[in-house]
Amino acid sequence: MAETAPPLTPAPTPTLTPTPTQLVRQASAPSPARAYHLRPAFHHRFRSSMVKDCIREVLKEELANVQYNPEETGAQTKVLSELIRDRLKDKGFHRYKIVVQVVIGEQRGEGVNMAARCFWDADTDNYAQDVFINVSFFHFHFLNQRSSPGSS
Repeated sequence: MAETAPPLTPAPTPTLTPTPTQLVRQASAPSPARAYHLRPAFHHRFRSSMVKDCIREVLKEELANVQYNPEETGAQTKVLSELIRDRLKDKGFHRYKIVVQVVIGEQRGEGVNMAARCFWDADTDNYAQDVFINVSFFHFHFLNQRSSPGSS
């Protein structure tokens, strides 16, 4: 006849209860300070002139000898907006919400009206814009920069 071993049960783990002295020490210990800055530091503020120069540089590089083609316009606007955003990130706008709006249209002597709306903090939010025109097309670029909560 084979003997059966009793079933294994885990040993109870001892619970450690803090002493009253330990509780007082924990309550009086300083908690780590949170350093959230809702506004960018002065030297990291959005400078429209620098951003406009960056926009103009990208447009000259990318659109110098380009002719308007309606099939390629969608891809061109995406590439241009990503290039401008990436160049601005390289210039130090890392913790900002950057909205890049690119419009490309055929140059046929017609006018264009555009509008945009957003909530705006006059102390920290800003924008830059530029227009590139050649005989074939026009390009309108609008960039909106907003400070991110928690940015330092």
